[in-house]
Amino acid sequence: MKSINKKRVLQWIQENSPTSRAEIAAKISISKPTVSLLVDELIGEKWVYEKGIGESSSQGGRRPIHLYFNEKAAYVIGTDIGGTKVKTVISDLGGNIVHSSSFSTCQFLESGLLKQIAKEVHSMLDDCHIPLDQVLGMGAGVPGVTQTSNGVVLEAPSLNWIRYPFIAEANKYFPFPIHVDNDVNVAALGEQWLGNAKNKQNVLFMAVGTGIGSGIIINNQLYRGYSNAAGEMGYMVTDKTDMKKDFKPIFHRYGYLESVAGGKSIGKKLTEVIQQDPDHPAFSQAMKGELPGEMAFALAKKGDTLAITVIEEAIEHLAYGIINSASLLNPEVIILGGGVLKSSDYILPKLDRIVNHYLPSSVELKTSRLGDNAGVLGAVSLFLREHESIIKFSL
Repeated sequence: MKSINKKRVLQWIQENSPTSRAEIAAKISISKPTVSLLVDELIGEKWVYEKGIGESSSQGGRRPIHLYFNEKAAYVIGTDIGGTKVKTVISDLGGNIVHSSSFSTCQFLESGLLKQIAKEVHSMLDDCHIPLDQVLGMGAGVPGVTQTSNGVVLEAPSLNWIRYPFIAEANKYFPFPIHVDNDVNVAALGEQWLGNAKNKQNVLFMAVGTGIGSGIIINNQLYRGYSNAAGEMGYMVTDKTDMKKDFKPIFHRYGYLESVAGGKSIGKKLTEVIQQDPDHPAFSQAMKGELPGEMAFALAKKGDTLAITVIEEAIEHLAYGIINSASLLNPEVIILGGGVLKSSDYILPKLDRIVNHYLPSSVELKTSRLGDNAGVLGAVSLFLREHESIIKFSL
């Protein structure tokens, strides 16, 4: 019981700093002497510190001492392993990044990503003068289906991992506990902790890049599904006519939606339509090779009719995918992230118009507030939620 009460006291201070012993006792219904004892222990363990004097209550009496949560009491490593880049940060307990580093995935895919991550983590700790015993652990996001219970990545095509024992391998390099999950699940946690889904209990995070995936939070819990494959929105079918034809995905084992609305497919379609128009300014470039998806958005913003047609079609497919998901899940907010959403000023108003026209009740669409840090901060959040310690986030 003491341990539970101590966690409750610490959580209250964490979420309500500055606060006082009297306020804690009143709010969480623990006696003042017990609260005072627990606070003294937390101060001794450096989870909490005192600073400043508050105002007396309306009944007068001694002015209370302000209590604050010590965000620098310990640190957590967050790493976001993507198909293109691996980004790793050291974060304090408040989600403040104190150091970060990144490297190209392909450069170390053969020699070992975890080995390189370990090298960068130790270098960052040295730079910040943070001893290893002040690191609680590490959270990691990986681009694939992941069994969180045993830390095995069942399949991550962009990393050539099949049934990769991530935690077992990571334990060879790190002395602290580690938790791993799908990268989009992790990004959803990041947005809920510090981003545009803060204080929301039911969240859909949708990442639109080369592929399309989503992270689902229901009643403040990540929903992973029966085989840890929930949220694979890229496999949604948004046009049955296409499926009845000889449909071929943009990449091997990719799904329908990401093959018609992902960044790669947008570039491919733009290339194809411009190749049919010799008078187009980008004709020569299109004949030499595939155009990037970003170019479609740049051209569309300038009024290029071919680019606008390509983008509008992709947006419609995305909107249908969102409508289907929102109808099923009824989230409070949908957060949109990923490379394609870097053109959110163009995409978001159009998506919002279509989505809320067809849904029975409106839903809020927002872009990711954390941007490129959603994955790494989500990984930190994953660790704080999953790891049993006094600092474990309440669920």
